[in-house]
Amino acid sequence: MFMLRLKMWLLVTALFGIVYALIVMLGYYAGINNFYFYLLASVGVMLLQYLLGPLIVEWTMQVRYIKREENPALYNMVEGLAAQAGIPAPRVAISNIALPNAFAFGRSVRDGRVCVTSGILKLLNADELRAVLGHEISHIKNRDVLTITLLSVIPLIMYRIAWQFLFFGRRDSNRSGGGAALIGLVAFVFYFITNLLVLYASRIREYFADRGSIALGNPPSALASSLYKLVYGSARADKDEIREHEGLKAFFVNDPSQAMNEIRELRQLDTNKDGTIDFAELALLADKKVHLSFTDKLMESLSTHPNMLRRIKKLSEYNR
Repeated sequence: MFMLRLKMWLLVTALFGIVYALIVMLGYYAGINNFYFYLLASVGVMLLQYLLGPLIVEWTMQVRYIKREENPALYNMVEGLAAQAGIPAPRVAISNIALPNAFAFGRSVRDGRVCVTSGILKLLNADELRAVLGHEISHIKNRDVLTITLLSVIPLIMYRIAWQFLFFGRRDSNRSGGGAALIGLVAFVFYFITNLLVLYASRIREYFADRGSIALGNPPSALASSLYKLVYGSARADKDEIREHEGLKAFFVNDPSQAMNEIRELRQLDTNKDGTIDFAELALLADKKVHLSFTDKLMESLSTHPNMLRRIKKLSEYNR
């Protein structure tokens, strides 16, 4: 876990530096030359995201917190996994959307929240759901939920600034010698860089959370089967609903927008065509090498989640 935390905080530091650099440029453009203003503004952006991040997730995903009596099985499962992981029990919620998925969010380990969609409750069996919840509990235990919450807003800020200065700052460009266009261009470059960094952070945390779920006693085949079903369920989901929640897919167990591509690769793993990946099918994958094409590698680098075939291959290594 040390390496995960080190990588995540190095990314936070790098992105904070980028935010600071852009704020310096904006301040210079506005005629402000005060170091403390730049520092406070940069910290303020991060603090605002820290405070508002969970509220944005709740609003976007239609999160509804539940009591134990509403779904005792789900509630007990989350509480039991949290106790095993040695963390306070997170709040349990259901998102009333058909897209099958689950996610964890919150400001800290003590403020953890685990949410499942109504779609995933209809799709997975008890063992598969427990494996997914173990994955989400591991995100909270690893403290990467706060990090990804802080990181995910930065590309959005960069994009908004770039859009504002490139397309609405032209009227000021003559007065400033093209300063607005330059800031917009730099912000767009920063948007591209920060987006790649956030995507990388999102991918590495998924591997650690998968391993965390196995450490909580979930069979690798149960998690592999749940991932297979989630890909299949996402491929059949309403495309408008997928697009509607595109901005929060870094929080999900899998990337719904990649489902159509992934389902073609994963069908070969389900040798008996029963819609699951069992112990024997996962064991067969352990003896095979997974080769990704240049296109697959490029698509993975632009995705919030690891290539699903490679990810399940990693699970097969725990299937001993």
